Amino acid sequence: MNTDTVIEMIGYLGSALVLVSMLMTSVVRLRVINLAGSVIFSAYALIIRSFPTALMNIALTGINIFYLARILREQKIYDAVRTDVKDGYFSYLLKRYFDDICSIFPEVSLEGAAADITYLICCDSDPAGLFIGREKAPGELEVILDYATPVYRDASVGNFLYRHLANDGYKSLSFTQQSEAHIPFMKKTGYEYRGEKGYVLDLNRYR
Repeated sequence: MNTDTVIEMIGYLGSALVLVSMLMTSVVRLRVINLAGSVIFSAYALIIRSFPTALMNIALTGINIFYLARILREQKIYDAVRTDVKDGYFSYLLKRYFDDICSIFPEVSLEGAAADITYLICCDSDPAGLFIGREKAPGELEVILDYATPVYRDASVGNFLYRHLANDGYKSLSFTQQSEAHIPFMKKTGYEYRGEKGYVLDLNRYR
């Protein structure tokens, strides 16, 4: 592979990352991927001596770093609102995000769900998460739905909710549905796979 081909591939990689970043629903992921693309494309532009393109991408790199730093400095303040599956606003949000919910939780059944506990998680009054649980035993909840809206998918909603549930006296959560898309989140927040019991989270770690 000659040098010109390598340089051209670097340019394609930078362009691809910038384009992929536009598909991200998470602002943090968008900024991180766009930053990587801007850095690579800046290097490519300098190599081919396209200085206007290099200047633009260097500026984009600086902008991404600035906003990433600001996002990471901001502390999200969440509130847990105890509600009901049939509550008007909660029901509206279930319908609003129905397609996205089904893509993550293909086995979830929301029609007539036997829920013992339902929470709407808000961040500065914006809907950040929807939680529906069923009590299996005293202190044990089976998760029917544990959904974070696209903007808040950095596990902070889950960490807040689990601390809240732990403070309310709950000891564990279990998730038995098949959901490949939800597994990375569960591993990130401390769930452990326990065979027939599915994924189980010991809430004592959040006390």
